[in-house]
Amino acid sequence: MKHARIAGTGSYLPEKVVTNDDLARSMDTSDEWIRERTGIRRRHIAADGETTSSIAVAAARRAIEAAGIEPRAIDLIVVATTTADKIFPSVACQVQRKLGISGCGAFDVQAACSGFIYGLDIADRFVRTGGAENVLVIGAETLSRIVDWNDRSTAVLFGDGAGAVLLEANDRPGIVAAHIHADGEQEELLHVPAGVSSGLAELKAQSAFIQMNGNAVFRKAVATLDSIARETLLGHGVSADELDWFVPHQANLRIINAAAKKLGMPAERVVVTVDEHANTSAASIPLALDIAVRDGRIRRGELLLLEGFGAGFTWGSTLLYY
Repeated sequence: MKHARIAGTGSYLPEKVVTNDDLARSMDTSDEWIRERTGIRRRHIAADGETTSSIAVAAARRAIEAAGIEPRAIDLIVVATTTADKIFPSVACQVQRKLGISGCGAFDVQAACSGFIYGLDIADRFVRTGGAENVLVIGAETLSRIVDWNDRSTAVLFGDGAGAVLLEANDRPGIVAAHIHADGEQEELLHVPAGVSSGLAELKAQSAFIQMNGNAVFRKAVATLDSIARETLLGHGVSADELDWFVPHQANLRIINAAAKKLGMPAERVVVTVDEHANTSAASIPLALDIAVRDGRIRRGELLLLEGFGAGFTWGSTLLYY
């Protein structure tokens, strides 16, 4: 059986940076207030003309270059995003066009902050069943377009960015396991009320922004990330001591620290980028992964646990050898 193995990683962050002090000049907040509650120091914001598909392509090109393959060798593109350029076509189809590829399958996955984990699971199944040899999986978001910049409870949390991996069919171990879940019962704790089917044009502008019950989401995230980590490790006979790296969704430093503590992972083995990038939703895990690969922390053959939690609620984890 072939394994889905990461052949290359890539990421992209918009040039514009908005610091906590920048936000403090336009709303009732401060750098200290934001850092104490979230660990975030700054975030990147897409420029006019930058779209989810354009930043996805930038990250994809870097992953393709790192993998050392030609774009035409890609036979499936999966993009995880909640902020597509258009209602249709998909961001994946736009990425395909901009990369100069034609004919391969391409589609989007919408699972909010867990989207990249969902995408990896889908890609792994394609590779294992012989449906694809080289799969491009991207997480990309321009969340700044759906943030109310007058709402302190949400505006300080989010940023824009993209991350990508190129998975190849390989005889060597790669993705060991992927587990995904969802529970729609508490959707209103974290959602954007506006939508096409519910009457987008008729809704007030306020409904087109992220709305969140922060305390409830925090509690649910900590408990759920602990359970999915244990499910994945116990289900495959792996102990936390065997992990080389923990790469969680970068939503909030307190959530990351709580999840790592429950897992028993020391801080020096946890990849953290939320301070520099804020919450980039589906992009956060591949962004963090690429940064840790490129700065030399994550090395070939090491065992990683990736996990995410997002609106839906959705959650999932991936156990893999890099």
